[in-house]
Amino acid sequence: MRLNLRQLEVFRAIMITGSISGAARLLSVSQPAISRLLAYTEDRLELRLFERVRGRIQPTPEARRLFTEVDQVHQGVLRVNELAEELRERGTGSVRIVASPSVGQTMVPDAIARLRQRFPDLRVEFEILTLLEVIAKITSARADLGVSVLPVDEPTIQSQVMTEGRLMAIMPRDHPLARLRVVRPADIAPYPLIGFGPQTPYGYIVEQALASSPEPIKVSTVVRFTPVACAMVRAGAGVAVVDEFVLRGRTWPELVSRPLAPITRVRAHLLTLRYEPLSRTARAFVDILRDLVPPPPPEGGEPADSIPTDLT
Repeated sequence: MRLNLRQLEVFRAIMITGSISGAARLLSVSQPAISRLLAYTEDRLELRLFERVRGRIQPTPEARRLFTEVDQVHQGVLRVNELAEELRERGTGSVRIVASPSVGQTMVPDAIARLRQRFPDLRVEFEILTLLEVIAKITSARADLGVSVLPVDEPTIQSQVMTEGRLMAIMPRDHPLARLRVVRPADIAPYPLIGFGPQTPYGYIVEQALASSPEPIKVSTVVRFTPVACAMVRAGAGVAVVDEFVLRGRTWPELVSRPLAPITRVRAHLLTLRYEPLSRTARAFVDILRDLVPPPPPEGGEPADSIPTDLT
C-alpha cells in the first residue's frame, strides 16, 4: 500500500501532538475520523504504528523511523506552498544557492547583493556547506545551483569552471614570511601551520602543494573551513595556505598573503542539475557572478591575478 498525503498528515499530527485528540484539534477534524484513518492505515500497511498503553498511545520504533521521512515530506510540501505564494504575490519566486566556504565568503554574497538590486522582491536562500552537502542539496533539487572550489564528479551534476586562482600563503603583517615575495613549502616548515586534515579533499590539495618541502611541515591546528583558517591566522595561531577566493575584498585587513610556489591552481565551479533548466532569477545570478570574476585563462595559461598579495 502507498500512503497518500492525507494519511501522512494525520500520522505526523499524531506524532507531534502525542495523542488522537491533539491530532484532531490540530487538523480541525473529529477524533473518530482520526482513529478510523489511523486504523485503516495500520491495517493496510500491516504495520503497528502506535501501542495503546493505559489509554494513551505510544509510537513504535517503526513509527519513529517513519516519522523522520514523513517530516521531510511535510517540509517539502511547505516549501511548495511558500513558492506558490511568492509566485502569486510577487512573480519572482526564490532562488536557493549553496557554496563552499571560500567562495561563500565574499564572491557569492557580492553576486547575491547585486541580484537583489535587480529583483528587490526576490527571496534568496544561501547556505555555506561542505562539498558532500553541496552535492546532496543539488542532486535532491533542494538548491538551484552551487559554487565550489572543489571539482565534482557526479553524473547528474553539470560543472562549469567560472574562474581560476591559486593557493596563497597567509600570515600576520609582522610575520617573517611577510617579507618574502613568494613563499615556498620549505619557508613554511619552521612555523606552525593551520591545516585542513589530509582526509578531506581540500586538505589533500594543500598537502600535495606542500609535499616538496625537504623539512617536515607541522600541522599545529586542524580546521574544517578556509575562513576559520584565516581567523586562526589573524589570532596569531600560525600561518595557513588557502585559495585566493577566500581573500577577496577586505575581509581580512590584518593579514598578508603571498603566492605559494610552485603554483597550485584552484578553480571555482558552477554546479547545476544536468537535465534541469535554471529559472530566470538563477540565470541572472550566474550572469552577475560571471561579471564579478575574471574568466579562467586558456588551458596552460597563467591564473588570473584577482587579488594583490597585500590584502589592504
